[in-house]
Amino acid sequence: VQLQASGGGLAQAGGSLRLSCVASGSITRINSIGWHRQAPGKERALVASITSGGITNYADTVKGRFTISRDNAKNMVYLQMNSLKPEDTAVYYCEADWVSIQDEVEVGRSWGQGTLVTVSS
Repeated sequence: VQLQASGGGLAQAGGSLRLSCVASGSITRINSIGWHRQAPGKERALVASITSGGITNYADTVKGRFTISRDNAKNMVYLQMNSLKPEDTAVYYCEADWVSIQDEVEVGRSWGQGTLVTVSS
């Protein structure tokens, strides 16, 4: 299972960006899917996640500004980022917990390649 993220770029403080991530491969079901970010010199941290049933979870630092959504039919997840702040600058990674049922049942976690978001003040 591969994840491909897109949508990063440069934004001014107060602006908006929308990240997208598509999962491909032998996927039967994606359970939880979400976004993490890693700023320079910091550890990777969860930004937001969403379950197959639509239950969302957000880091306190982005609540009220970011919105995560998913399209189960397309195996895609989106992150709408509004009211961006310079401290949102980071590489954003999508991550998915998936199930594949072929000859046997396989479960796994995959990460995308990361997309850079830079917010200028």
